[in-house]
Amino acid sequence: MSIETQSSTQGPRTRGRAGNVALSGARGLALMFISLPGAVVCFCFTLVSIALIPIGVGIVTTPWVLAGVRSFADRRRLLAAEWGGVRIPRVYRPLPEDANPWARTFGMLRDPATWRDIRWLPVDMTAGFVTALVAFALPLYPLEGFAIAAGLWRVLPDGYWYGFVKVTDQTSAFYAAGLGAVLLVAALWLAPLLLRAHFRLTGAVLGSGQGELAERVRVLTETRRDAVDTSAAELRRIERDLHDGAQARLVAMGMDLGTVEALLEKDPEKARELLAQARRSSADALTELRELVRGIHPPVLAERGLGDAVRALALRLPVTIEVEVDLPGRAEAPVESAAYFAVSEILTNAVKHSGADRIWIDIHHGEGLLRVSVTDNGKGGASIGAGSGLAGVERRLGTFDGVLAVSSPAGGPTMVTMEIPCVLS
Repeated sequence: MSIETQSSTQGPRTRGRAGNVALSGARGLALMFISLPGAVVCFCFTLVSIALIPIGVGIVTTPWVLAGVRSFADRRRLLAAEWGGVRIPRVYRPLPEDANPWARTFGMLRDPATWRDIRWLPVDMTAGFVTALVAFALPLYPLEGFAIAAGLWRVLPDGYWYGFVKVTDQTSAFYAAGLGAVLLVAALWLAPLLLRAHFRLTGAVLGSGQGELAERVRVLTETRRDAVDTSAAELRRIERDLHDGAQARLVAMGMDLGTVEALLEKDPEKARELLAQARRSSADALTELRELVRGIHPPVLAERGLGDAVRALALRLPVTIEVEVDLPGRAEAPVESAAYFAVSEILTNAVKHSGADRIWIDIHHGEGLLRVSVTDNGKGGASIGAGSGLAGVERRLGTFDGVLAVSSPAGGPTMVTMEIPCVLS
């Protein structure tokens, strides 16, 4: 983009606009096939499932249906961020892991975000579909005018209308081509704007609206509680690892050295064996301490930053991982640590559960956001709150006002995108 802006010729700038129009048209076409069928199916299933609650069937089906609606909305949040630069926060209220169907159903129905999702579905299948359709059709419609002027008018029925031009002969066909040229120029500007309007409409309906401040307070309260609980759990883990690992080895090493002192003159051979054992114990204790320190804050993260730390993490995993980093500076240490351990958790899940043999990681910074996306070619099916560890990642990012979006259809691929507001130094 900077090359096009600095260019003094019109050609590169025009080609850039043409590329944007083509990209907007392709994305509009994709959104057409997502908006209408996806929204209709989700809306119909939601209405039927809620209607069946009084007879008991909906108690079982509603949590599954609403979870599907949330996945559909999450996919659109991801596309809004990647294609339109529109961030739509995910502010669903958490549910207990062991909640029964009754508690899950009414817990989800009491969540204002659920009703925003349901209100958004008819908007998406109507206005959302229309904006995507126009973004796709607007760059193509001028081509018809050019084709008419090139001779297509001869095989068209008498009195064919192209826009407001009635095509009856070659002269009127040239008028159609002129109208097509005007529409093509308009499309250079309008197609990207229509696509952006599509995502802004999605954000306006899916966003928290007037309750944003109250929702913000609630989210901050929950993330603060989660941060305290996470810190306490981390301290207990460190204490347990020290007590059961390095501390036990150091105690055993001290006992061995005491025995060596007693046997040094009586049984030198046995003393040498115990010294060798003590040396091995000290090496094992040192290794465990290094692993413990790496689990708290990896040295490579502190010394070389997030990009190199993720690359080092990728080298230790038994799958092919491609890491692309574009960071002109470094974020604050807590943000880097949160992003690193979030990536670590996601990679662990991918290696253990997805069956992937290839993973792509992209890390970059733009518009005041640190964006990290992890994509694998596994079997898919990952979701937040399904015991996959992604709920913990979401809580970790929430401490820094970060958001997590997951796209993982059955059969894959799985894409996990994280955004954390921060500035680079």
